[in-house]
Amino acid sequence: MTAGLQTEALTLGYGGKPVIQKLNLSIPKGKVTVFVGSNGCGKSTLLRSLARLLKPREGTVWLDGKDIARQSTKKTARKLAILPQGPTAPEGLTVLQLAKQGRYPHQSWLQQWTEEDERMVRWALDVTQMTPHADRSVDSLSGGQRQRAWIAMTLAQGTDTLLLDEPTTYLDMTHQIEVLDLLFNLNRVEKRTVVMVLHDLNLAARYADHMVAIRQGRVHAQGAPEAILTPALAREVFEVDCRIIPDPLFGTPMLIPYGQGRMLSPKTLMGTGS
Repeated sequence: MTAGLQTEALTLGYGGKPVIQKLNLSIPKGKVTVFVGSNGCGKSTLLRSLARLLKPREGTVWLDGKDIARQSTKKTARKLAILPQGPTAPEGLTVLQLAKQGRYPHQSWLQQWTEEDERMVRWALDVTQMTPHADRSVDSLSGGQRQRAWIAMTLAQGTDTLLLDEPTTYLDMTHQIEVLDLLFNLNRVEKRTVVMVLHDLNLAARYADHMVAIRQGRVHAQGAPEAILTPALAREVFEVDCRIIPDPLFGTPMLIPYGQGRMLSPKTLMGTGS
């Protein structure tokens, strides 16, 4: 096994029919990987298993060449951090107190709060631009600020790998870009491995180095968005007919779905290009 996060013949489920079946997957180290797929296809289930929150029915999750199930929870939490979908904080918990929770995997009876813990928390708040809000309660923040506060907690763990389940859910467009830019910069500057579940295919294509399309519990396709995002994939995975064109700003694939809508006249279309 090479270093990084991998699965081997991984089967996952909650009681009935398996959600993920015999999955072999390798997450590129130091890259941004995005899981995409229709609702219920197993994206979040897979992410939970990668974080050791869900025990496999069969198969193995490997972290840096070692079976993650044979490592302690605390040891695993020093290597990877997960931000679940829609996390909630106790009422009145401040941003600083939340960020400090990220250092719990590094605490023990013999080693209490250290200067390194303090440094990591302050760095996490700075990089997420949450230092000015450190003394505010989490429940008083806007949606984008709240997501940044939770990301600060995951960053304070000091892990090389970040797992995030739909980090842009319920956010408006401005806050979606704000959060994704933050994660992208963490990858590019800090070389963190970032694994995300996203619903928006166009944003997934813009930010992902590696895209994994999941259909009915199996990997339908994976690779660079430019290589795998096609009208055929959109039809097979999402049951939508579309055109794929280059994003006019970034050059990444942009999906334009067919459907009902207001059609602009040729004269209006010509005017938009001036």
